[in-house]
Amino acid sequence: MLYRVLADLVLVAHFAFILFAIFGGLLVLLRYHIIWLHVPALVWGAAIVGLGAICPLTPLENTLRGLAGQQAYTGSFLEHYLLLAIYPPGLTREVQVLLAAGLVILNVIIYILVWRRHGRHKTAGRKN
Repeated sequence: MLYRVLADLVLVAHFAFILFAIFGGLLVLLRYHIIWLHVPALVWGAAIVGLGAICPLTPLENTLRGLAGQQAYTGSFLEHYLLLAIYPPGLTREVQVLLAAGLVILNVIIYILVWRRHGRHKTAGRKN
């Protein structure tokens, strides 16, 4: 039972990390100091997707599921839980690279907005 709960916690943490990597830039618009957490998460997420690598949380979850007597899955977290929801059937390596690039481009746009907003606050503070 303990291993199943731990595996489920890893699953939830993994999903939360993916959401943070994708949408964390929007949180930075509200709380600038989160930038120090989001940038490494963004780089890691884009690298894992862009390189077609397996996140270390996937084997950890599988190990815990195996210890709990459950069936481990093959492939990555995204392939097992989110493939049909996020990726279309017939996903190619080129499409994966484009998705990683899109993730980075989306967040670059968000960070331009962050920089403009944060830069204005700093400039306004210096004028007063």
